[in-house]
Amino acid sequence: MQRSLEQRMAIKFCVKLEKSAAETIPMLKKAFGVDCLSDRQIFRWHKAIAEGREDVIDENRAGRPSTSSSDDNVKRE
Repeated sequence: MQRSLEQRMAIKFCVKLEKSAAETIPMLKKAFGVDCLSDRQIFRWHKAIAEGREDVIDENRAGRPSTSSSDDNVKRE
């Protein structure tokens, strides 16, 4: 999580320097190596920031919780 946040901040910096997404990708790959976001994610974030998004933190999204427990699935006979 922290690593991807750093990369999104780097993407924001590149946008402010008027670098294209295609120019940003090799810089991120060199800086972050195997931990780098995918090209698709870099393009997505680059576009969002270039269109005016200021916040680099993921938005909350609905979905299934990673874990859930209730009396029914905890009770053992």
